[in-house]
Amino acid sequence: MAKTNSASELPIDTFLPYMRDVTRCEQSLRELSLMWRMIESSAKMNCPVEAGAIIPTMAATRAGFNRLEQDLVASLVREKMANVLAEVGTKAQYVIDIVVRNLYERTADVGFLATDRELCAFVADQHNRQEDIRERLLAYRRKYTVYDEILLMDCSGNVLVQIDDRMQIEGSHDPLIAETLACEGYVETFRATDLRPGKRKALIYSRRMQHPATGAIIGLLCLCFDFEREMEGIFSTHRDAAGRSNMLLLDGDNRVIASADPLWIPLGARVPVNRDGSAGLVMFGGREYLARTFSAEGYQGYMGPPGWQGQVMIPLEVAFNADGTEALSTLEAGIAQGLLSHSKEFCPPLYEIMSAADTIRRVVWNGQVMTAGQQGDLLKLKTILDQISETGNRSNELFSQSIRDLYETVLRLSLRHGEFTSRLLVDLLDRNLYERANDCRWWALTPELGAALTDATPDRQAIKNMGAILAYINGLYTVYTQLFVYDRNGRIVCSSNPAGDSCGVANEPGTAAARSAVIDTDTLAIVLALRGEQDYHVTPFTPSDLYGQRPTYVYHAAIRHPEHPSTVVGGIGIVFDSEVELLAMLRGGLGGKRNTQGYFVDRSGRILSSTDPRHPAGTTLEIDPSMLLVEKGASASRIVVFDGNYAVVGCAASNGYREFKVSDGYNEDVLAIVFEFFGEVREHTATRDHSLYALQPQLSASEGVEFATFFIGQDLFALRAECVIEAFTGADITPMSLGTRRECIGMLSLQRGTVWVFDLGQVIRGTPSGIDSNSQVLVISRKGKTIGLLVSELHGVPEFNETHIIPTPLASHVDGMLVPSVIKANEGRLLIQVIDVDSLFCLLDKTAVVLA
Repeated sequence: MAKTNSASELPIDTFLPYMRDVTRCEQSLRELSLMWRMIESSAKMNCPVEAGAIIPTMAATRAGFNRLEQDLVASLVREKMANVLAEVGTKAQYVIDIVVRNLYERTADVGFLATDRELCAFVADQHNRQEDIRERLLAYRRKYTVYDEILLMDCSGNVLVQIDDRMQIEGSHDPLIAETLACEGYVETFRATDLRPGKRKALIYSRRMQHPATGAIIGLLCLCFDFEREMEGIFSTHRDAAGRSNMLLLDGDNRVIASADPLWIPLGARVPVNRDGSAGLVMFGGREYLARTFSAEGYQGYMGPPGWQGQVMIPLEVAFNADGTEALSTLEAGIAQGLLSHSKEFCPPLYEIMSAADTIRRVVWNGQVMTAGQQGDLLKLKTILDQISETGNRSNELFSQSIRDLYETVLRLSLRHGEFTSRLLVDLLDRNLYERANDCRWWALTPELGAALTDATPDRQAIKNMGAILAYINGLYTVYTQLFVYDRNGRIVCSSNPAGDSCGVANEPGTAAARSAVIDTDTLAIVLALRGEQDYHVTPFTPSDLYGQRPTYVYHAAIRHPEHPSTVVGGIGIVFDSEVELLAMLRGGLGGKRNTQGYFVDRSGRILSSTDPRHPAGTTLEIDPSMLLVEKGASASRIVVFDGNYAVVGCAASNGYREFKVSDGYNEDVLAIVFEFFGEVREHTATRDHSLYALQPQLSASEGVEFATFFIGQDLFALRAECVIEAFTGADITPMSLGTRRECIGMLSLQRGTVWVFDLGQVIRGTPSGIDSNSQVLVISRKGKTIGLLVSELHGVPEFNETHIIPTPLASHVDGMLVPSVIKANEGRLLIQVIDVDSLFCLLDKTAVVLA
């Protein structure tokens, strides 16, 4: 029967063969469990009486290993599973979200273009300038390159004009024609159609057209989205570089409508889905996969084509073969130690295991103190204690390495996820701003705007008509706070939002607020100099009168004379609602993930938008300058300390979308920065290298003295073992003060009563010691008085010859010296300071309490 995790019924044995590092860990655990059994049996046979005090602890340790083998392995498997599912899930959600955001713009486009007066007049048979109309559609296509065909049709389905001369069609009886003519809004169609011969399926947005004068229904407009090219771009940008997984777009029947690798998972195939994020496997084509499936969350109320889903599938046999990192080993020791100190939050079972390892060390240390100076069967117990100590050290090394491996897994995913999310964010930004550049250029070609501005002073009716056009457009494209038109002198003559406090302009001349009634001279000069209809201008991201003195982009295009296109008669400006839209992009890209913040910044680190109110737009993000230099289209990630927290930071620089910021002459790099926080910075002493304090066996055969050794900070100290009763965990201290004695930090409850606990670090160094998981309390007794001493960590109970114990300098001339001698261990390479118990009790005599 396969082992399962009781919390989630995860079939551990199903996944273990594909997690080689976890399998090695499980094997080591079994070997250690067997070793504990052998030690326990040896103690029972050789010295049952003397070992009676520790046999229960050994039995508990053995039982703990049985549980440990399951809990540790289950924790490692569960975390690795969660990481893989989170990674493929993020990408699956991004597939559908990017598609929906893109198609939302199409729903607005078809609503606007179907009301274009020039196009409506042609379809109403008011003129027969077919080539002029085709050129107008081509001009639209040059700006909105996401379309590969635009069709104008009459009510009978006859094609009047099309722009794709490679697939000429005369007409159609497709049902979408009747559906569109009967619908007040747009119709979204995705299937095979004779309107796009040669295509397996076509994505078409259609809307009926009405007579300019009478409002009668006269035909329809079809915008054909370049679906294949768009999906190819999404897959090439966001699929994992190694190609271990496949990104898919599914319809409502779970059939593949787009595949990053159609030779692997073909179009039209029906695939299993995993919408609830369970850790189960799905089978496709005789192969087991981990998969995640997401439906659209919607954008601006638009949910995308009905039933569409994003999915990513990764074969089980390669799901856990991601390239490893050495994130912790490359960090400064203090940062790595600080990060590991937060491991309790992400994996409580492993932290509990570490506590068990501390208990083992303390049991061994106490047993060695108990047998100090003893002979006979107690000497046999010493041998067993040595075996326990050695096995405990091996266990501790395994636990520590397991925690590091698990944390490396978490950090590896976070580093990859930080880069992926930052790339997604700049991709969302470029795609969104691409549409803004298109909009301003196309709306500048609106005939009514050019005609009105040919007069030096447009009349009241012309201004009213322009205002109505702008208001209609702004109603379709809600990402703008206002659209406005200005003449050659830069005077704003009308706006889509005359009453808004962010515009300050009116539809009628002479009533505009002075502060925003005129375009600044620099912008006006640039717009008047734009060479053609494909050119546009974007103001820098700075505070604008047109946006309530908040920073934003304003997109401008020249309005040209209807009969003399080389003559600029004014311009159109569109004010991007950056505060709302940029923040929505950041929040959408982060997906509500906790402990994560996102930013858009420029190359100087100036913030354009932020999810963290402590770092608002306009301020500077304090980040490693090298990350601001990442090349266009590139990304990076690393572990840093930011805002007093340990964090993974991902950074990506924009690379443009289609021709936007690539070949259209506009160049303003924006970077997305993503922080995932792992906990506050903690002060830690330097990591102790225990190998430096390992004691070599003494070569002399003469009798020696046994000492109980321990750490205070990084220094090694000793007490004669005969004075030490037992060691307890520092967590058992009950904090309380005793008068003004700063070194007295609390009390410790024992079976025989209570003792005051003194901070030995405070006594010796004059600075207080912190209490952590390694802290211990040594209970010592002298002449009927008993106290507890807080130390940093236990070391051992070694034996030394008197020849190795030498007085400290000037010790013979000072009475009551606290450290009168040192032990020269390891041939003098290691010095251990010996604390004089009589002097210590004398120092603390006024507060020492007799054990009850």
